[in-house]
Amino acid sequence: MVVEIYRSLFEKFGKQHWWPVSSENEQFEVIIGAILTQNTSWKNVEKAIENLKQSGLIDVEKMGKVKTSRLAQLIRPSGYFNQKAERLKIMARFLSENDISLLGVEEMREKLLCIKGVGPETADSIILYAYNKPSFVVDMYTRRLFSRLGLVDKTASYDEVKQFFETKLKKDT
Repeated sequence: MVVEIYRSLFEKFGKQHWWPVSSENEQFEVIIGAILTQNTSWKNVEKAIENLKQSGLIDVEKMGKVKTSRLAQLIRPSGYFNQKAERLKIMARFLSENDISLLGVEEMREKLLCIKGVGPETADSIILYAYNKPSFVVDMYTRRLFSRLGLVDKTASYDEVKQFFETKLKKDT
């Protein structure tokens, strides 16, 4: 049933190219986007990312060194800017000290989940979109749709829903 729903949606809407990366440092831009998109719309994230690009901060080393107050002002459109600025700096420091690109999905996920401000959805987004490794991202729309279809329980945990999809879909879907 899941594969049929996927095929129907793909036939109707096609490939979406919805994560619009446009900097030289694509991987880090995706990671920034995954953090900034928490509790806000993508439109607001785009404004914040554009501010970071204009300031030359789509760079792990530079972001790790910029003052938190300056970073907060640049990402203000994304909301919760003080909190997100702190989390971006923590992520930048983590990435400058750790090369997680060679890790397997599970180990990478474990390491990401240890970073302040990175929950399961953000970790899975980073794994899938920044590192191009198979990890199903469960967002609120996926939960809502599939619980209404009766395929997942609306009280199921994030990891239970993720496991449901990962057992139903091929890793390269």
